[in-house]
Amino acid sequence: MEHDVGHNRGHPAQGTIIEVPMGSWLLERRLTQNASRLRAVRDELDMVDEQLRSLAEEADDLELRSLVSETPSASAESREARRHADAMARHRQHLRDGLADLERQQNDLLDRLSSRTPR
Repeated sequence: MEHDVGHNRGHPAQGTIIEVPMGSWLLERRLTQNASRLRAVRDELDMVDEQLRSLAEEADDLELRSLVSETPSASAESREARRHADAMARHRQHLRDGLADLERQQNDLLDRLSSRTPR
């Protein structure tokens, strides 16, 4: 798609938007990069899931102990552990959102590549 401003016929004017179809090699390169990012995010998500389980268990244990002991220090320790677990849960959600974005990008790239492939 080209928007011609009116001068320089044959050459795009400054500020002209030219949409060039992406070559298959570039699509394949982007797919490869996307696949690498997907693997890295999935690996990090696995690690975060494991850490979150551990932090949540610790927070639950400390909460129970603080209820039993009813001391200010146990209560503070419980709140701190819960904050750590909550922060890890937010990080996990951020990774899951990023993973969903990467999967959408991959699907878009695959759709674009398949529309170029002769059948």
